[in-house]
Amino acid sequence: QVQLVESGGGLAQAGDSLRLSCAASGRPISRFAMGWFRQAAGKEREFVASILWNGGRTYYSDSVKGRFTISRDNAKNAVYLQMNNLKPEDTALYYCAVDREPFTIPVPSQVRYEYWGQGTQVTVSS
Repeated sequence: QVQLVESGGGLAQAGDSLRLSCAASGRPISRFAMGWFRQAAGKEREFVASILWNGGRTYYSDSVKGRFTISRDNAKNAVYLQMNNLKPEDTALYYCAVDREPFTIPVPSQVRYEYWGQGTQVTVSS
């Protein structure tokens, strides 16, 4: 069992930056890919970014590529999402999640992720 707690969300203006953190507990996440997803009001949850178990490769949705950076610190059992040049359309509840299988390449599909946090709200005004 893994517990995930996201933090770092809040209010921002367009062009601002925020850094989200996801702290894991219960077991080490060092063998698992990690992902960030988001869900805007009235919309389906969507993939944002993912990172290989060792941090060696990252993946992004087209909507955030070039603006967001996912990273991880396995020693701290944590994953991060640096969000730069925020836009109003980035407004959403952001979730982190742990892949079901160890040592696999992360994919954008939500069904691949087994444990989820409660989310942290990001609101960007224009």
